[in-house]
Amino acid sequence: MAIQVEVWGDYACFTRPEMKTERVSYDIMTPSAARGLLESIYWHPGFRWIIERIHVCSPIRFTNIRRNEVKDTISARKVKGVMEKGCGELYLTAPDSIQQRAAMVLRDVRYVIDAHFEMTDHAAPGDNPGKFQDIIKRRLERGQFYSMPYLGTREFAAHFQRCAELPPCPEELRGTQSLGWMLWDMDYSDPKNITPHFFRAVLTDGVLHVPQPGSEEVRA
Repeated sequence: MAIQVEVWGDYACFTRPEMKTERVSYDIMTPSAARGLLESIYWHPGFRWIIERIHVCSPIRFTNIRRNEVKDTISARKVKGVMEKGCGELYLTAPDSIQQRAAMVLRDVRYVIDAHFEMTDHAAPGDNPGKFQDIIKRRLERGQFYSMPYLGTREFAAHFQRCAELPPCPEELRGTQSLGWMLWDMDYSDPKNITPHFFRAVLTDGVLHVPQPGSEEVRA
């Protein structure tokens, strides 16, 4: 069943994986980010979200910011050792681990996500599309969510609502623009070998048409 969700926020960062040191955002929201945002509003093992289109409803604007981040992580070996002993220190000391990193992020973003959901084998006998559709509509109308929705990274919170009317396409986005290779989603079918999938992104009059699962346009 199809649904349209309008999302917006002051900042967004849909990180390009080829940029290793500093974060640089894609020009627009990626399909995987759109899926994650919808799952944060409502997730259930009985269905999965499928992204169809992403409408870009505001001009693409970048800005540079600098943030304090923690450069270290706690090792799995240390966590395992503390679990076995029943005591120990599982924290990082910020003054020793902090570093300042630059990021090129998007500002003043607004998108409309066109999506539908498909039932999965994990659906219970009482689950059905109509039931899920009603729950999703109620959550959108009440502003409820499963976890805080965000635009690429957790510090960039997203506002959302059910889209009643599609905003007009910004004049500068009219026509066709190639955005190059873009992350489509991650393949989690093999937990030991999680694989990223990509596709050639083309923005047409402000609309990104997303290849469907199984499409030849999606490459590992």
